[in-house]
Amino acid sequence: MPRTTDERPSPTVRRGRRPAGEDTRGLILDAARAEFAERGFDATSMRAVARRAGVDPALVRHYFDSKADLLAAGLVPRGLDPRVVVGAVAAGSRDALGERLARLVLDVWDTPDGRARLRAVLSGALSADPAAGVFVDYLRRTVFGSIASVLDARDADVRVALVASQVVGLLVTRVVIGLEPVASMPADDVATLLGPTLQRYLTGDLAVGAVEEQNSSHGE
Repeated sequence: MPRTTDERPSPTVRRGRRPAGEDTRGLILDAARAEFAERGFDATSMRAVARRAGVDPALVRHYFDSKADLLAAGLVPRGLDPRVVVGAVAAGSRDALGERLARLVLDVWDTPDGRARLRAVLSGALSADPAAGVFVDYLRRTVFGSIASVLDARDADVRVALVASQVVGLLVTRVVIGLEPVASMPADDVATLLGPTLQRYLTGDLAVGAVEEQNSSHGE
C-alpha cells in the first residue's frame, strides 16, 4: 500500500549553526514549494515546511514572516530580488515604462520554470484557492506598488489595480488557460502589444473624476 503524504518519514531537524555556504533560505523555499504542490495553500503549515527542510520552525520564521510570504517568495527565481529589478525599470524614461514593466513580468515568469510555478498558483484564480490572492497581493506590493510610488500620482491605488488586472489576466490567459494565439505568441510581441495599455494606466489620463461624477449624477 503506498505511503500517504502524512506518513512520510520526517528528516532529522538540524539545530544550531548551519554549515558554511549552505543556502538555508533556498532549502526552505524548495521544501515550501513541495508542500504547497502536495497539500495546497490552506493545508500547508510553517511547521510542515520546517520538517521537510530539516530545520527548526523558528528558522523558517526568521526568513519569512508568514505562510503568504513563503508562497510569494517561492514564485520568484532564486537570486532575483524583484524590488531591485523594479527599481531599475522605474529609473528609466517614463515614456516606455509600460513596455519595460511588461517585459519584466515576462522575463521573470514566462519561462518553463516560471510557468510551472505560476500554473500551480494561478489555477486558483479560477477557484476559491486563496493562493492566487496571495500572489496578486505580492505583485501589488513588490512590483506594481514600487512603480506607482515613483509616479507620485494622486490616484496611484487605481492605477496599480488596473495594471495588476492586465498583468494577472495576461498570465492566466497565457499560462493557465493557454488561450491561442496569446499562449504561443513570442514574449517580445506580447510586451509590445501590452505596453501601451500599461503605459496609459500608469501615466495617462484615466478620467476617473469624470466617471465618478457621472456615476454620482446617475444616483441622484
